[in-house]
Amino acid sequence: QVQLAESGGGVVQAGDSLRLSCAASGAYLGNYHVGWFRQAPGKERECVARISRSGVAQYYADAVKGRFTISRHNTKNTVYLQMNSLGPEDTAVYSCAATTMVGASTDPTTFYGWGQGTQVTVSA
Repeated sequence: QVQLAESGGGVVQAGDSLRLSCAASGAYLGNYHVGWFRQAPGKERECVARISRSGVAQYYADAVKGRFTISRHNTKNTVYLQMNSLGPEDTAVYSCAATTMVGASTDPTTFYGWGQGTQVTVSA
């Protein structure tokens, strides 16, 4: 069963960039679609980006479209989330998870292998 671990979070200022990494163990990540999710205090977990097994199909939430880019390097068993033009509204715990479900699901309940998450804090 795939298990994921996130890294790359931190405290940045508005307008800065961060790159998050999602590294897999226990399985070949290329067999899975992968999603990046975030959860801010008092809010539900939301999918901000999703990438298909091949990397060709990608989904972005409206709130991050044009600022975030999801990519994957299957031989490194890693998926990335490049986040540019960060704002205070992006402050959250970011997590990644995997799914084999057919279709472009962004429902967190259809994903598994969750890591501990990485905190992203953006100051104004």
